[in-house]
Amino acid sequence: MSETFVLKSRRCTLEKAEKLISDAYFTDVNLRGRLYPDKHPVTAIYHCAVDDRIPYQEAITKEFTKTEIGKTFGPTWSTHWFRIEFSIPEDWVDKEVRLAWNSNSEALVWLDGSPFHGLNKDNHKHVDVSSQQAGLKQTVFIEMACNTMFGAGSGLIGPPNPDMTFALNQVELVTFDRVVFELIHDIETLVDMATHIPETDQRSFQSLYTMNSIVNACTVGDRESYKLAGQIARKFFSETPGSSSHTVHAMGHAHIDSAWLWPYAETIRKCARSWSTTLQLMDRFPDFKFVCSQAQQYDWVKLHYPCMFERIQKNSAKKEQFIPVGGVWVEMDGNLPSGESFVRQFLYGQRFFLREFKSKCNVFWLPDTFGYSAQLPQIIREAGIKYFVTQKLSWSLVNKFPHSTFWWEGIDGSRCLTHFPPANDYGTSAKVKDVLKTVTENKDKGRVNHSMLLFGYGDGGGGPSEEMLTRLERMKNVDGLPRVKQSTPQAFFESVERDGTANLCTWIGELYLELHQGTFTTQAKIKKYNRKMEFLLRNVELAQSILLARSGQRGRYPRSQLQRLWQGLLLNQFHDVLPGSCIKQVVDDAIGIYEDIDKTASELLDQGLNALVQPAEQRGQYCIFNPNSWWQHQVIALPEVHEDDITPKQAKIQKHEAVTKDHSGRTLVLVAVPPMSLSSSADTMMSDVKPVCIESCEGAFKLENEHLVALIDNLGRVVSLKHKETDREAFKTNTQGSVYGNQFVIFDDIPLFWDAWDVMDYHLETRKPITKMRSQASILDSSQLRCSIETKLSISDSSWIDQVISLDSGSPYLRFTTEVHWNENHKFLKVEFPLNVRSTNATYEIQFGHLQRPTHFNTSWDSARYEVVGHKWADLSEHGFGVALLNDSKYGHSCHDNIMRLSLLRSPKSPDPTADMGKHHFTYAIMPHKGSFQESHVIQHAYNLNNSLVVFPGTLMSQADSYFTVDNPAVVIDTIKLAEDHEDVLVMRLFEAYGGQATTRIHSSLPVQRAIRCNILEEATSDNCLNGNVVQWKDGFIEITLTPFQIVSLLLYLR
Repeated sequence: MSETFVLKSRRCTLEKAEKLISDAYFTDVNLRGRLYPDKHPVTAIYHCAVDDRIPYQEAITKEFTKTEIGKTFGPTWSTHWFRIEFSIPEDWVDKEVRLAWNSNSEALVWLDGSPFHGLNKDNHKHVDVSSQQAGLKQTVFIEMACNTMFGAGSGLIGPPNPDMTFALNQVELVTFDRVVFELIHDIETLVDMATHIPETDQRSFQSLYTMNSIVNACTVGDRESYKLAGQIARKFFSETPGSSSHTVHAMGHAHIDSAWLWPYAETIRKCARSWSTTLQLMDRFPDFKFVCSQAQQYDWVKLHYPCMFERIQKNSAKKEQFIPVGGVWVEMDGNLPSGESFVRQFLYGQRFFLREFKSKCNVFWLPDTFGYSAQLPQIIREAGIKYFVTQKLSWSLVNKFPHSTFWWEGIDGSRCLTHFPPANDYGTSAKVKDVLKTVTENKDKGRVNHSMLLFGYGDGGGGPSEEMLTRLERMKNVDGLPRVKQSTPQAFFESVERDGTANLCTWIGELYLELHQGTFTTQAKIKKYNRKMEFLLRNVELAQSILLARSGQRGRYPRSQLQRLWQGLLLNQFHDVLPGSCIKQVVDDAIGIYEDIDKTASELLDQGLNALVQPAEQRGQYCIFNPNSWWQHQVIALPEVHEDDITPKQAKIQKHEAVTKDHSGRTLVLVAVPPMSLSSSADTMMSDVKPVCIESCEGAFKLENEHLVALIDNLGRVVSLKHKETDREAFKTNTQGSVYGNQFVIFDDIPLFWDAWDVMDYHLETRKPITKMRSQASILDSSQLRCSIETKLSISDSSWIDQVISLDSGSPYLRFTTEVHWNENHKFLKVEFPLNVRSTNATYEIQFGHLQRPTHFNTSWDSARYEVVGHKWADLSEHGFGVALLNDSKYGHSCHDNIMRLSLLRSPKSPDPTADMGKHHFTYAIMPHKGSFQESHVIQHAYNLNNSLVVFPGTLMSQADSYFTVDNPAVVIDTIKLAEDHEDVLVMRLFEAYGGQATTRIHSSLPVQRAIRCNILEEATSDNCLNGNVVQWKDGFIEITLTPFQIVSLLLYLR
């Protein structure tokens, strides 16, 4: 017998094949060592160090000097350009020739003035130059970036080392043996099939035996043996699966974080490196599909690499290989942005894709953010999108999410068809194990026979490789594996719909990630700026819209400026920037963007408001702008300090002084200002002033107004807070364990790995109350309009808290204006309130609505939510009474049993070792109330705390009037802006805030002629109906009915 199959162990058989294709073992005698059989040095290497990330046309004009292999270049984040001169040997004319490069960093090859191919030390190490004519002198330029795919830190998330250098280890020409390459992947695929297909399946053994036959047939160096081995492989791969096999829709992806462990400026180049490589692969693999999100990144490429952008446009239109997805400006955080910020992500994103690619996206693509708001389904559908893809919930630490393909339903009842790729990764290597995992990990077997597989190097970019696509060629229709095809998200969802969706499960509410809850708090300065700029831009749009409508002068609305400012804000809402999980350089970039928004938007607001009034005729004349759609009753501080700010005639109102001074000399005035109006300070001063009072008693302070009586000790802790109307005590205090209202507590905060991201449940076991005074508390204000005390606490030798606790006339809440000097290491600062309320659920504000979460730990799903996100308020209520906690810049909350906490500051050290160090200012307030939070207007008071009255010198041109009014407090006008495509049309966006059906009449004093319902993209609906009723503006008002948490957008046409 000439051939005998030798019985041997499965492991030895597999390892024999693995060694034949290994890049680490026996490369002198195996196939891998024959992959690049010929080498030839380049003619010359020239180098030029530049000061910044400069354009190609500028770089090639610089002076280059000769360098050589082995030289090192740096430091971190610097750029070095190389001019490589080479000549392909004439005897290589029929061979595939590649330029091999290894600088241990990222790099981009430029050919004929355009980005040609990305390079990095881990993958994409060669670039095909076969198209260059042999025997002639050729030149390419290589732009080297002194950073790796994941920045320049130690480990994965360590802070960047600013002094790294990178050695140029390889620059040479090599030939590429495609026959060997194909054979390597034949063997690799069979090894993986034999390894990962269960041994209970005979196809596993067939893979093993076929693989062994190929290995035995192959003699390294003998090309005839390669041909025979290839024939054996092709016979195996031609055996097809059954008709009922699961279908895997494979699509390439290069998840590129818009900033993370590298700055925004480097992301621009990462896009060029990844996408140029992808375009080269598309020429070689015509079935290859590549999905790519984030309009901002496309816009960067359009600006910096216009030729490459044109190639992308042409490919998308003609070949349909480069597939835009997402529909948003950036892949934003899914928890922290406001509702209007979510809207603008889609508005600017979809408009970009429609303008540049002639179609809007139909798939919302957000694979890597840290949880998903329960209001997103409605916003997604309002943006003209039907489908949603993510995978991040596979990272949850405690519970496994039960579905892969399902209906996701939001708080208003809107639904979108959602898919979590079962391989649980947005950047697989397209190996057999990944394909099999799409079946084994599919949670909806029997309901759905399709899954997505995303492949390509990600986070730092890179994208698909030739190796990945070669693997998929072998797996596309082979028995033993699911059927694999290169596909698109649209094709996947249409396949699911064709098979039927009636049997799919529904998930209602938020998609909560049981990990990364620390991102609700990390980098507090970024979060504060985000909140403030969201409101500032809203107010600018409102003021400028009123000015446009009142003046009748079209074209003066600052559309382009506002678009730029909004897009800066949206960029900073990227899911590693707003959450704070980025390096210091990114934080600095983000703060710079915020400062620009703040300065420019403030100027635009001043311009708009001042154009609506006349200059003040005398000192003490002020106008007050109320940007909210309800009356505001407030004590305000006038912007200038003058003894004669208010004349005696103005000051004396009935029996009470309506004007006084605060401790710093500012003039305080109690006013009542109509909704969305401009009024004068004199006309809005309240005639019925109920004074507040303060007294010191037995080491404590008693603050009282018509709503509340607060007893506060020297540490600033609220020992008692009595709500007069209900005669209820708001707190259930306990001296044991220092359980008081406004008790600052500090926790150890050492996560398992993800430092800036994670706060673990065990941090709750380390509670330490802050009980050390720096000095005695003292009274600051004691007037009829405001009483306040100041407290000074010591956190540690290097950290302290200064706080002013105040109570104003007419205010339903006690306010805490706080300054923290923070210099801690892995500590977590919170403030807590032991509420005298019993309820199994607390309510938290989210975008355009609110959400209830349990206050108990009954199940693992409940206990995993030990830290949750809320926006401007959280509330715990029982029948007839409740307590709300308001804030002006915080997002992290918790409420277990009756203890409600607001998360204030963290101190992680990676990837930014300076995160949150320094001085912080923020305000929060505690508000006991009668009845539900809806009945007591908690929502409105939280808005007022965040978006207060704007006071500025001026005189009204006419009698004060509300520009818009709403007669139902459940309906909130959130936005008034100029329509994107019109000069005489405003957009009004409003929502139902209480969680019930609401009918309201909206009036306007502006010259509105008609109203048409539109979606958030400002596209008019075909029937102009809202909930079955025609939208009609008549006699200065419109009457509409909204369903619970419904978002409604209207186009208001001006006369």
